[in-house]
Amino acid sequence: MKSKILVTGGVGFVGRALCQKVASQDFDLMVAVRVESPSIQSGSNVCIPSLDEQTDWSLALFEVDAVIHLAARVHLMHEVSKDPLTAFRKTNVLGTLNLARQAAAAGVRRFVFISSVKVNGEETHSLRPFCENDLPAPQDPYAVSKWEAEQGLRAIAADTGMEVVIIRPPLVYGPGVRANFSALLRAVSIGLPLPLGAIQNQRSLIALDNLVDFIVTCTTHANAANQTFLISDGEDLSTPELICRIAHALNKKPHLFSMPIWSLNAFARLLGKRNALQRLSGNLQVDISKARSFLDWVPPISVDEGLRRTVAVPQNP
Repeated sequence: MKSKILVTGGVGFVGRALCQKVASQDFDLMVAVRVESPSIQSGSNVCIPSLDEQTDWSLALFEVDAVIHLAARVHLMHEVSKDPLTAFRKTNVLGTLNLARQAAAAGVRRFVFISSVKVNGEETHSLRPFCENDLPAPQDPYAVSKWEAEQGLRAIAADTGMEVVIIRPPLVYGPGVRANFSALLRAVSIGLPLPLGAIQNQRSLIALDNLVDFIVTCTTHANAANQTFLISDGEDLSTPELICRIAHALNKKPHLFSMPIWSLNAFARLLGKRNALQRLSGNLQVDISKARSFLDWVPPISVDEGLRRTVAVPQNP
């Protein structure tokens, strides 16, 4: 009999690719969606209108062996809530823990939770990458909610025996990527001169296909039970190097020039883009040696292949 997997957030950027991967392997797939979704080509849909402490998951959890929980209130560039932390907690903490308790009561064997590297912090220093044993340092409401959900899930695992796996990915890129990475792709594609040549940073990223492969590995691998993993492509890049790699994937020439960092900071302050500049100029590295040693996991594709697959799909304007 096939194992049955419930995926939440199955119509999102990561969720669509994950559902395709799960459906292509020897699993029965159940996808929790807010409305019936024709975009899910395989598996069964079950409508879950909300994700909070009141949600009834009984229909979705019937005979499910593992849950992969992607659904969340995501980090917003332009927050509209007057009380962001309460809004994030409602979905990401209370909603997650409600699902996990019902999953444990329904006999679910394993619960895979997609958290965020932001639980560790916003940047690394002295070329020392984040690792799983670091003291968490979440700095915004989204990251705080993910950290609180992690703690609640560990308590549920201890109380019920349901296995919990926590994955903290950095920035994910791939076909259909949005937000800042998409903007960078468009800038390189149209040949926009970028004043970032002097930046000397190191950042970990993860290709969508690599993340999906790791999630599926954590759903089945015995050694993943009750573990937390930081994950990436295994090759860190500076921002100028990333731009050059994107240009190569696009068969374009990169247009980079150098401005002193103090000038970039001054312009960023004037334009209200300090956070965006920090993401382009700061360090954020993760150590994936635990994933390699515990699970014998190797990223299936390289950064260059991940970028090639990303630019092969037209970007949304």
